[in-house]
Amino acid sequence: MEKRSEVKKQPVGHSKQGEFIRCMEEKAEGLASKTSKGGFTKDKTLDSILNVEMVKEKSAEEITQIWNQYFSAKDTVYAVIPADKFDLMWKRAQKCPSFLYALPRKEGYEFFVGQWSGTELHFTSLINVQTQGETAPSQLVLYHYPDLQKEKGIVLMTAEMDSKFLVVQDAQCLANQVQLFYATDRSDTYGLVETFNHRSSDFKYMAVIAELEQSGLGRELRPGQASDKS
Repeated sequence: MEKRSEVKKQPVGHSKQGEFIRCMEEKAEGLASKTSKGGFTKDKTLDSILNVEMVKEKSAEEITQIWNQYFSAKDTVYAVIPADKFDLMWKRAQKCPSFLYALPRKEGYEFFVGQWSGTELHFTSLINVQTQGETAPSQLVLYHYPDLQKEKGIVLMTAEMDSKFLVVQDAQCLANQVQLFYATDRSDTYGLVETFNHRSSDFKYMAVIAELEQSGLGRELRPGQASDKS
């Protein structure tokens, strides 16, 4: 996942990709009338964000630069995922469409349920699911776009979140966990996802926390504690 702090911001007017970013800005202005209940965009397509036809002539590296530069100035989560990694995530999502994620808080953890719906991944807090069931509103949606996967070898991702409940750092942690659990090479790690979906009585939520702590993601949000990641 691209981290916002790692992206070098360039003035749009001085960028070779400026024309495309302006197109993306114009597209974004038209989304206000297309939001669904809860403020999330309904049927959010890649073409609603950028001119797909225009970027088809660009290389994967140039498209990655456009995507990162455009979203680096926005208060959201985004990524450019290699096609083979997304393939693995997607195949596993078909077999195991939901999982329980742990978000580090000041004291302990808050749990979120992530549920795949097509290429969208919806998150809501476990307490919402317990109290509202299937009507629990999404608090974060990750949108994955495989439109350029075959031609360019990349899948674009961005997100929308309910800022009343989550900040970008929270959303980034949850998005990073999707790759941690769904794109891992470690059978034990993905095994937690399989257990949650197919043998729920054997699922242990503390195992999720253990994986999170081992990966370093569980420490990144701890107030006053420096991350050991470079």
